[in-house]
Amino acid sequence: MTDSTQPVEPPPVDASPAAVPPVDALIVVDVQAAFVTGGGAVPDADRLVDRTAELIARARRAGALVVHLQNDGPPGSEDEPHTPGWELHHPVEPGPLELVIRKPEDDGFRRTPLGRVLADAGVRAVAVCGVMSEMCVRATARTALERHYRVVVPYDAHATQDAPAVPGVAEMVPAAVVSRVAAYSLGSDAEVTVPAAGVAFTAPGKA
Repeated sequence: MTDSTQPVEPPPVDASPAAVPPVDALIVVDVQAAFVTGGGAVPDADRLVDRTAELIARARRAGALVVHLQNDGPPGSEDEPHTPGWELHHPVEPGPLELVIRKPEDDGFRRTPLGRVLADAGVRAVAVCGVMSEMCVRATARTALERHYRVVVPYDAHATQDAPAVPGVAEMVPAAVVSRVAAYSLGSDAEVTVPAAGVAFTAPGKA
């Protein structure tokens, strides 16, 4: 019989991030100077670049495919091609498993070779990170889902700007809220509650 006067010890809590099955590709969306440095940087940009750098490093070590998407903005924009703001923030290690794909639209699959690159590599599951949450990150993740990839969008590795107030219509919406809503709008098929530290990687075709 248990002595009810004695306190019952709670079970130990595992403080480590919840692991998910590994992915075999990492898509780094538009982590460009204009969006993560200077006056136009997203809020908490330092955290974002730390998380994306961590993901890139672990993907490389595991032999996963790493794709850096680089947005080509229109003339006069902060990410106009070949301007300082257009440059990628993270160094690239070019090779068969790491490449840069320039894109003209939000969706990284539209008018780019991304779909062919993933298919040729035998990729089955992707992690998507970067900016902006409700635009290029969401659009790229949505198409990946439609193409039947398993998609992980680590919640602390994508970011955006505050949604500005519209007088008489809506108040300002903080960037963190915009990011969360954007991720959840992908639906239940996307894995959006995993932290960057909980994403595991493997070589293409093994996820």
